[in-house]
Amino acid sequence: MQSFTTPAKRTGALAAGAALVFALAACAPASPPASTPPSIELTEKALPSSHVHGLTVNGDTSQVLLATHDGLFDVTKQPASKIGGTNDLMGFTVGKDGIFYASGHPGPGSDLPNPLGLIKSTDGGQTWEKLSRQGESDFHALTTTKTGIVAFDGQLRSSPDGKTWNTVAAMFAPAVLAGHPDSDAVLGTTTEGIQRSTDGGATWALDKTGPVIQYAAFATPDDAAGVAPDGTTYYSADAGKSWTKKGRINGEVLAIAALKGADGNLRIWAATPEGIVVSTDGGTSYRAANAA
Repeated sequence: MQSFTTPAKRTGALAAGAALVFALAACAPASPPASTPPSIELTEKALPSSHVHGLTVNGDTSQVLLATHDGLFDVTKQPASKIGGTNDLMGFTVGKDGIFYASGHPGPGSDLPNPLGLIKSTDGGQTWEKLSRQGESDFHALTTTKTGIVAFDGQLRSSPDGKTWNTVAAMFAPAVLAGHPDSDAVLGTTTEGIQRSTDGGATWALDKTGPVIQYAAFATPDDAAGVAPDGTTYYSADAGKSWTKKGRINGEVLAIAALKGADGNLRIWAATPEGIVVSTDGGTSYRAANAA
């Protein structure tokens, strides 16, 4: 049975109920959903860190980055190379102009506060500056939108600038928040189904008819990929309003990223205990990312 890392601030009946549901699901043969992005013990040969929290791909350079318990890594080539210092990047996302946003806990040698609150990097993760909620928030779910940032630290919050925050009246604990810096559509994955916002996270509606998706990622403001707890991949052409079933990722999925290729095909990357896999046909089939 897979064990999961649960943020210290996720208390109360809502978080406890969600944790119980996810714990029961973890006993099933399929890869289980979690109220937070899961952590799994890995061997050094598979991925550069024992805990994986996020994955992103640079559309211009094809650089594949992995946000982990031990910091940020470039896993485009092997061996992976570490970027910047050691911080536990529990939450990680990329905003406009390639700005990185993160949250979590300071690692050995870091002079950042615990928890990190919201921090940002304008040099590709080499250095980080403090934005807000230092010593207060450990955002385990984090994404950017056209009008700001949406994050979850036990309470769903939105911010227009990463400094001032609004508390969102939403009674759910997202496993993942997925958005796009050129859109105000946001997806929150839960065991009940996808929670969807069209106003930058201010209001939400639960889709009870669609698939239960554990991981979601936007490739464009309209094109999105989703992965169910059993690895089944879904594609949405309308920002998460409807989904089409595609192929399946074998094994446990830890994080995903998506981009739209110049050929018009959706590309999906997934971090698994065996390494990074990629689909170049919209999620129909997958291969090892470092395969020829």
